[in-house]
Amino acid sequence: MSKEEELRQRSSIHLSQKHQKHHKHHMAMPWHDFIPEDDHDLARTASLPAKAAVVGRVGLMMLSCGTGAWRVRDSMNVMARKLGLVCSADIGLISIEFTCIDKDGQSYTQALSLPTTGVNTDKLTRMEHFVKRINRKETKMTLEEIHDELDKIQATPGNYKPYQVGLASALACCAFVFLLGGGIIEMIGSFIGAGLGNYTRRKMLDKHITLLACVAVSVMVACLSYTLSFHAMELLFNVAARHEAGYIGAMLFVIPGFPFITSGLDIAKMDMRSGLERLAHAIVIIGVATLVGWVTALVVHLQPENFMPLQLTVLQLMFLRVIASFCGVYGFSIMFNSPRKMAAIAGCIGAVANTLRLELVDLCGMAPGVAAFFGALTAGLLASYVYKRMHYPRISLTVPSIVIMVPGLYMYRAIYNIGVTSISDGALWLTKALLIVMFLPLGLIVARIITDDKWRYCN
Repeated sequence: MSKEEELRQRSSIHLSQKHQKHHKHHMAMPWHDFIPEDDHDLARTASLPAKAAVVGRVGLMMLSCGTGAWRVRDSMNVMARKLGLVCSADIGLISIEFTCIDKDGQSYTQALSLPTTGVNTDKLTRMEHFVKRINRKETKMTLEEIHDELDKIQATPGNYKPYQVGLASALACCAFVFLLGGGIIEMIGSFIGAGLGNYTRRKMLDKHITLLACVAVSVMVACLSYTLSFHAMELLFNVAARHEAGYIGAMLFVIPGFPFITSGLDIAKMDMRSGLERLAHAIVIIGVATLVGWVTALVVHLQPENFMPLQLTVLQLMFLRVIASFCGVYGFSIMFNSPRKMAAIAGCIGAVANTLRLELVDLCGMAPGVAAFFGALTAGLLASYVYKRMHYPRISLTVPSIVIMVPGLYMYRAIYNIGVTSISDGALWLTKALLIVMFLPLGLIVARIITDDKWRYCN
């Protein structure tokens, strides 16, 4: 080979490698390519691969919104029945393997996957309305029309900009800290820390940075921002050093409420693959967040001590808990891209359910886990009532309502104490957290059994 040819070959390889850097690791599915160019017939008369592609796309879009396997499968079944198919699907956290069979006994199997998981309650609502519209009438649409409508839903932009999502998390974590027993100093610090932390996470997610890097960096930013704001208040207003414990509240925006709750619901419906994958996903996020928070606390010398007691009467505390619960749930709903009206309704549900949970512990001496069960049950029943009248997805109302009940403080203290080799204290906090975490989905499961005819059965 001559020197000129060798240089040309190297240049070609270099250009090829440079071009490959812009390729997506998860290749985009060309949905419209399944449709023949001259096919203008109704969707029901299309070929098996083309119809199966519609079924799979609906399932994948539902999965991308963060909903559980039962709802994904139900949506795929609706589409399959309307297209004259039988569908069997195996659903995970970010992937679906399914087989469609037509009336002639011909089958078509497809495997689809997402690059990552997330939560988008607004898109979930649009998808549920689309599936219900298809279910109410015969499919008098072509496949091209169906894909065009799905294209519009998929291209719907988020409702909020990064700074708005940052403010929402600031409001949610500020309220969260008060509900945990913090005062005005902790609330201010958490507002600043959580706002900057979640703003950072959103900007990183917009650039498609991998999930765990987003979690780690955002938690570190939140803790450092709390520390700086606390020291500023210490210098300016001479606040007590014990208020530093509120830094835990600044990182609670990373709590993976949707995968935590939907994992319990999926396991209850025997969707073990999806349930266990979601549970593992949630545990990994919490593990990374708490470890990063612990290391940051060691570096800047923060300790998770008890909050200073609030000098409030029973009625004052109850009233403020209602307001804080509403604000916390409203903020989490905005983080999940809920429209403001949906977020306000979820906030009202959370205000009732979470205040009930806290008062059952304080006034009735009920165990925190059992109180969490009744709080989640109340949230589930109220969400079902709203669903029948306003047709918002139940999961979009219930998860924000009970995310604020997830014991993020207990989880962090468990990791912190284990990290400093106080194993007995760490095990105590971990046990408290596990009991509450197990009771939360149980409350929603009971509510769904009571109110949802389709979910109640296993046929």
